Amino acid sequence: MGLIVFRYLVALALMAGGLPMALHAQTQSVRPQARPDHIMTVAAKTLFGAAEIGSTHAAESFGSYAKGCLAGGAALPETGPTWQAMRLSRNRNWGQPVTINFLKNLSRKVAQHTSWSGLYIGDISQPRGGPMLSGHASHQIGLDADIWLRPKTERVLTRAEREEISSLSMRRASGAYTNDRWTKDHETVLRLAASDPRVARIFIFPGAKVAMCNSARGDRSWLRKIRPWYGHHYHFHVRLKCPEGQEHCINQAPPPPGDGCKEAAGWVKRILNPPPPNPNAKPRKPKPPITLAKLPQQCSTVLSNP
Repeated sequence: MGLIVFRYLVALALMAGGLPMALHAQTQSVRPQARPDHIMTVAAKTLFGAAEIGSTHAAESFGSYAKGCLAGGAALPETGPTWQAMRLSRNRNWGQPVTINFLKNLSRKVAQHTSWSGLYIGDISQPRGGPMLSGHASHQIGLDADIWLRPKTERVLTRAEREEISSLSMRRASGAYTNDRWTKDHETVLRLAASDPRVARIFIFPGAKVAMCNSARGDRSWLRKIRPWYGHHYHFHVRLKCPEGQEHCINQAPPPPGDGCKEAAGWVKRILNPPPPNPNAKPRKPKPPITLAKLPQQCSTVLSNP
């Protein structure tokens, strides 16, 4: 959806009294606004998915990683000295300024300490965060970012190539092991990312975590942040902590103590020896879309900002 569609949707909500037009300068914070009952039925992904630019508020995250929004989002430039943003048509290269800074710094370190020339950056967030029209359940508050496991080359890809080229899968045996594309450089990239104090967690397929547990030497404290999760064999998912002072941003609980290697081995064991299916299990019903009224109140103001 384009800017015209976004403005049309917001205008409809405004005419219905659904979204108060609260305008603030960029240096001011977002003030929560009361919402009438009829706005509760609006699917938030429709509105947030149509936004093309960030709001003019001061940067702040509201809510949790899977139920929130982003004020004052900053865009990662499409191309930098050591990074390239991918899938540009999605317009998901927006995040908290701390996230953009983290990605730039990490890509520079990767170029210095590996054979890669930097990083290919996948989805971060939409311009104003919020639920997405497709894909992720998280990535809603500008503090999540997907980083491709495909080593970046020096060549600057065209916009068309960034839509067509794919990352590379690193898994074998449904994620129980890494394949022959996995290298020591991959581990170095993950270690550099996890060593940043701003990082809360990193999600990657179980076999990669076990591989790093087996090869890591010296200080292994960074392994604690590497968490096994479904999928995540084409990219790894970095989640940053809420910036200090943003009281309406909800952190995820910290990982359990220890390096998490025993837990990752358990994931691998279940992949190789899956439990028998439960004949009495009922099909899981799809979750209904998140409505605007289920998001923090500040999200209405973020959305109505021109």
